[in-house]
Amino acid sequence: MGKSESALLKWRSSFLRYLLIVVNLAAIGAAPQGSLITKLPGFTANFPSNHHSGYINLDENSTGKKLFYYFVASERSPAEDPVVLWLNGGPGCSSFDAFVYEHGPFNFEEGNPKGTLPTLHLNPYSWSKVSNIIYLDSPAGVGLSYSPNEANYITGDLQTASDTHTFLLKWFKAFPEFLQNPFYIAGESYAGIYIPTLASQVVKGLKVGAVPVINFKGYMVGNGVTDQKFDGNALVPFAHGMALISDAIFREAEASCSGNYYRPQTSDCSKKLDRVEEVLDDLNIYDILEPCFHEPNANKANKTNTNLPSSFQQLGQTKKSLAVRKRMFGRAWPFRAPVRDGIVPSWSELIESDTKSHVPCMNDEVATTWLNDESVRAAIHAEPENVAGPWELCTRRITYFHNAGSMIPYHTNLTSQGYRALIYSGDHDMCVPYTGSQAWTSSLGYKIVDEWRPWLSNAQVAGYLQGYEYNLTFITIKGAGHTVPEYKPKEAFDFYSRWLEGTPI
Repeated sequence: MGKSESALLKWRSSFLRYLLIVVNLAAIGAAPQGSLITKLPGFTANFPSNHHSGYINLDENSTGKKLFYYFVASERSPAEDPVVLWLNGGPGCSSFDAFVYEHGPFNFEEGNPKGTLPTLHLNPYSWSKVSNIIYLDSPAGVGLSYSPNEANYITGDLQTASDTHTFLLKWFKAFPEFLQNPFYIAGESYAGIYIPTLASQVVKGLKVGAVPVINFKGYMVGNGVTDQKFDGNALVPFAHGMALISDAIFREAEASCSGNYYRPQTSDCSKKLDRVEEVLDDLNIYDILEPCFHEPNANKANKTNTNLPSSFQQLGQTKKSLAVRKRMFGRAWPFRAPVRDGIVPSWSELIESDTKSHVPCMNDEVATTWLNDESVRAAIHAEPENVAGPWELCTRRITYFHNAGSMIPYHTNLTSQGYRALIYSGDHDMCVPYTGSQAWTSSLGYKIVDEWRPWLSNAQVAGYLQGYEYNLTFITIKGAGHTVPEYKPKEAFDFYSRWLEGTPI
């Protein structure tokens, strides 16, 4: 091919790209006025990139659903880096969980005296260093998202996926400069349901010509709820492998339950599982390495346990508000009750109804103080409490139905169409153990193209990886709990940035 032909092809490619942008822009309005954040209480330095936030109205009427987002432009190359939508789970938990405690642009230092606004410092492992990222409160009723019509707080998997797809279409219309960027969906815990169902909606939209055209490339799920059988059967093998239950307890449970732990068929199986639960009862199910505070000796535990992650604060007696207790409750589902079809009880309801619960009480006072402050809400363009309600990390005001079934068919459909998928798992999470994620990814029957091997961060083994055909990758993060970037921020940043760039993890 001559130089003139090569130049012509390059010009033609550039012109077609320009036409695609013009077609998309034809259906797009101006960027939202007043979405740019110019200052944040508690932060005095310059932002390393643009921050935008506000509401996307899903319906034209005044009583419709209004979803709140916080968008952080990439600190590296916002015009070229991927756009990532982040979703926390619950269902019913705010994505500000990840913004404040995991991979957001800031680290939050508790105010002094306690209860005053925190001080914000730049996070060296923020995921916005290599990507544009949207933190979305979804569905309506969660976090800062709301609806004047409380009937909209009755929802489920399928409605949430549809609503979030509508949000994306409207968001990209408002921010057309990001339409050509690769787009990914990411999240953790119950977002293991949100993500595949939303991805399927996006793909359907592409097939029917939804405008604007989203440049969807793939998704990533961390310690995600997937399938009641795999999720429910994951705990017992995990506990045995981690030396949390004896060989004898494991063999008795295995023999009595025939490997079916999530739905006991006999009273003997139930008794053996009761024994397993009794042995594990005092552990922090979200990270077996971390301390767990129980009643009535919580204060005593606080005096002796100091090895919590830096973003955790210690908590005293149950006189603390239920909102404080919600932080860890809202992220995942216990092994004795894997998510089944039908209504999903809120975590606050489970707390109140289960007097046997011995669950870690983690403090979300920093986020609660910050996001319920009038000056903060004004700075991020959020409605005041008398309109949107108080911010809670995990709400109980929604009624939520799990109606999408197992996610395995969704994953099979998406990966077989060429969409990239990263399934990652903190290997010390006992709530959605890596054993379940490893089992269901293997169950797809895909050919292994990257044999089980360690992956490195800072020249050290950070976990293990197995790669499959159809761009499906499963990795573990050594020593991490349920919310991986919170426990292992450097390692999480490494696998995240490598995967987005398409380089080997």
